[in-house]
Amino acid sequence: MKSDLPDRTFAFAVRIVKLCQTLEESTGVARTLNRQLLRSGTSIGANVEEGQASQSRADFVAKYSIACKEARETHYWLRLLAETEVLPAERL
Repeated sequence: MKSDLPDRTFAFAVRIVKLCQTLEESTGVARTLNRQLLRSGTSIGANVEEGQASQSRADFVAKYSIACKEARETHYWLRLLAETEVLPAERL
């Protein structure tokens, strides 16, 4: 059975990019948070893609572990943006 995770993480990265394009118009703290969110949010799918081409089970596990860590970080930035009202929670 083929996993749909690469497609879903790519779609998530697209949504992150679009959100960050909105934040890019901001200044100060919002712009700094934007950079952090863009890096971690797009890294999830990139690591899943790398995992798809892994050369060993250990390599696969390592890439997916990084993707999981990046997902946790992304969740943190999204929560922080909502809690500080940089963006309304509904937008996130």
